[in-house]
Amino acid sequence: MPSDPSSERRPRLTPAIADVRRAVRSALHDGAAAEGQLVLVALSGGPDSLALAAATAFEAPRAGIRAGAVIVDHGLQQGSARVAARAAEQASALGLDPVLVKIVDVARDASAGGPEAAARDARYAALDAAATDTGAVAILLGHTLDDQAETVLLGLARGAGAASLHGMAAVSGRLLRPLLGIRRAATVAACADAGLEPWGDPHNDDPSFTRVRVRSVVLPVIERELGPGIAEALARTAEQLREDGDALDHMVEETIEEIVEHAEAGIAISVGALAANPAALRHRIIRLVVASEFGVSLSRAQTLAAAALVTDWHGQKGVDLPGIRVVRAAGSLVFSAASDE
Repeated sequence: MPSDPSSERRPRLTPAIADVRRAVRSALHDGAAAEGQLVLVALSGGPDSLALAAATAFEAPRAGIRAGAVIVDHGLQQGSARVAARAAEQASALGLDPVLVKIVDVARDASAGGPEAAARDARYAALDAAATDTGAVAILLGHTLDDQAETVLLGLARGAGAASLHGMAAVSGRLLRPLLGIRRAATVAACADAGLEPWGDPHNDDPSFTRVRVRSVVLPVIERELGPGIAEALARTAEQLREDGDALDHMVEETIEEIVEHAEAGIAISVGALAANPAALRHRIIRLVVASEFGVSLSRAQTLAAAALVTDWHGQKGVDLPGIRVVRAAGSLVFSAASDE
């Protein structure tokens, strides 16, 4: 009896392939998409996104979900168009449809975040545009547990506060990260087991990038000195801090409804209510009000300066924040747009 040609193309189910498929299946079954809807895999051609693409191509049809891919060509490396074309070929060979290639222009005069941040901003804008153009309800990203651990460690080193230690969310709007519980070694193994040839991004070996030094030097040293399991511990820390942060944010949103009101000059928060709340809530209330009303993200030092008008009041006239003036008046902190004078 002749063999089924499709079965000959189907990779042998190995532990690595099974783990990646299981992670994708769980993400899709958690309401990411309904039957007949489209999801897109953000595919760079590297092992993480390629393993994700293969697993999605397998799992999505079994859930009645359509699956495509979007490849972003940043144009930052010689031959990037060829790499993007190769990734598009691999996506089509896996059965993903549609397959889109988005060419982006990354600002060479990168902002304070540097070239990495500029490339990331351009990439996410392109992914969002692709989802809008195709009507996709979700974009699947290939970030792994290792990426999560690196993100948390970088946030800790920068001292950017608890929010920076939350790491990446498994679900953020229509962005999904199914592989946050999967080690990078598993995606590499999944590609090898499936006979897929991933692209090796030379930037991933360039020590001029901080994340590369964390990946290749810092984390290995910590694991060698403190024992294995550090990456998993950092990822667990991110998950726990995210849960705590979500709870505090919910409490802040409920509190704001009772203590914030619009004033003639801007927006006012009751000083008594701020003083009655723990510092964690007080500072979150100030940051959230400023962000939502003025579109300004306050640093910790700026937040503490505003909070001092509540906790260390001795008649000072007020505080100047970026584009904002904060004064204490009639039992309230009043935030208003700074005068251009």
